[in-house]
Amino acid sequence: MNAAEQAVTVQMASKLGAIVHLFKQCNPDLRADLHPWADDPHTRNLVDPDSIDIGFHLPGWSRRWQARSLLLQIRLYCDPDSPQRRAIGLEIVGFSYMSEQWRFSSIGPGVFSGNNLPREDLQQQLRSISQEILAVLNT
Repeated sequence: MNAAEQAVTVQMASKLGAIVHLFKQCNPDLRADLHPWADDPHTRNLVDPDSIDIGFHLPGWSRRWQARSLLLQIRLYCDPDSPQRRAIGLEIVGFSYMSEQWRFSSIGPGVFSGNNLPREDLQQQLRSISQEILAVLNT
């Protein structure tokens, strides 16, 4: 679900701002998009209501990122015994003008996969940021 639609409280809006700030530490030129999904009936049927989705766009294709745009999907879990949803993991996908180039999931072994992976130092930085994002959302 678009991150902007999840920002219904000041607390959540603040957490989303912190997430954007964490990503901008990797590259200050990243432009955040809190509405990565189109608002049409077909897209609405495909969007996962148990996720927070943020797009990030670089000014052009980046050799370091091996991408031009990123999609961050934070997976949420609603415990039946608790009214609060918890962030359980996230996925980051890097895209170029051709298609998906790489994918990272913090759920499971936490490895990068794809044809054109980002540089190793950036992979480590994204792993670290992933843990920080989960901590921000679950506090």
